[in-house]
Amino acid sequence: MIPIAAGARIWIATGHTDMRKGMQGLALLVQEGLGRDPFAGDVFVFRGRAGTLIKALWHDGIGPSLYAKRLDRGKFISYGLCQLF
Repeated sequence: MIPIAAGARIWIATGHTDMRKGMQGLALLVQEGLGRDPFAGDVFVFRGRAGTLIKALWHDGIGPSLYAKRLDRGKFISYGLCQLF
């Protein structure tokens, strides 16, 4: 389990993202595309084109972390840009 602070927000990016991007590339998308600070403690979730892979970018105050989840069956549903919590 990820120990996310109670005040942290979870953001889901619009549409699909190039899943070849790593921490730096996704952080740049957060800054330029969402206009948010990727190092502020919020969690940013990105979905791949096929819908079977998501990546979550989170900064814990020490350094950035990148989490990935791939589904064997089914797909992650894509919604528009939203703040989940």
